[in-house]
Amino acid sequence: MELRALRPLWLLCCCFGGGVRSADPRATFTATEPRSRERQASAFRESLNRHQYLNSLFPRENSSAVYGINQFSYLFPEEFKAIYLRSKSSRLPRYPAEVQTSVPNVSLPLRFDWRDKRVVTQVRNQQTCGGCWAFSVVSAVESAYAIKGKPLEDLSVQQVIDCSYNNYGCRGGSTLNALNWLNKTQVKLVRDSEYPFKAQNGLCHYFSDSQSGFSIKGYSAYDFSDQEDEMAEALLTFGPLVVVVDAVSWQDYLGGIIQHHCSSGEANHAVLITGFDKIGIADSVSAVFV
Repeated sequence: MELRALRPLWLLCCCFGGGVRSADPRATFTATEPRSRERQASAFRESLNRHQYLNSLFPRENSSAVYGINQFSYLFPEEFKAIYLRSKSSRLPRYPAEVQTSVPNVSLPLRFDWRDKRVVTQVRNQQTCGGCWAFSVVSAVESAYAIKGKPLEDLSVQQVIDCSYNNYGCRGGSTLNALNWLNKTQVKLVRDSEYPFKAQNGLCHYFSDSQSGFSIKGYSAYDFSDQEDEMAEALLTFGPLVVVVDAVSWQDYLGGIIQHHCSSGEANHAVLITGFDKIGIADSVSAVFV
């Protein structure tokens, strides 16, 4: 298969909130630190108290999220963050303004989801690898090709984790750095079956120039904080968006829609936004992005 170039990818950065959290005596935790049963039990008790508090904040709102016991309940928040929330946020722009593409004003439907178009791959488990930044960027590449009419395929996240030299693999990274690396080097992403996910850092596996793959020819980045309509217009026009969000409260999430208490003051987790839904939401409330 010949080398195929991709239309520009789209990145936005939502840095919610403003301040810095106070230091915590447990904040020195690292992902490789052994955990005693006593520590796990203490974290679980803290989680139960936190669930009760979060579920009591907005009990009469049908659209509010539900929090409870899940696989992360035996972790303290700083442990959850150290293991899973390893995306490095950046204030934009960090590149010449001319690389940005203007977002057109379009009429927004009440609901839209690129998954309905069958151009988004299935959700993948990053396990204990802090490679969310790589997962989100690779997912955007997959969707951009599918929107162009190409087959929807799982591409290699491990290749980005191992080879994006300006990031730190499973120890964290920046979506902007990853996109810049893809754009500058014109690296061809291979299929996941050719370079499978290992959930740990590894040596970069280089492929010959004749190897088939998927490259990009550009990207644009924006800060859409507090600009939900503009974000929805970009999503509708360009495709799924790579986004960096504050996901601290996601540790306790079970279901529903998170509309409140979602900021600790920093962006720390990279995800892919595939759609939005305004049905049943008051005008004063922001759109829900999925």
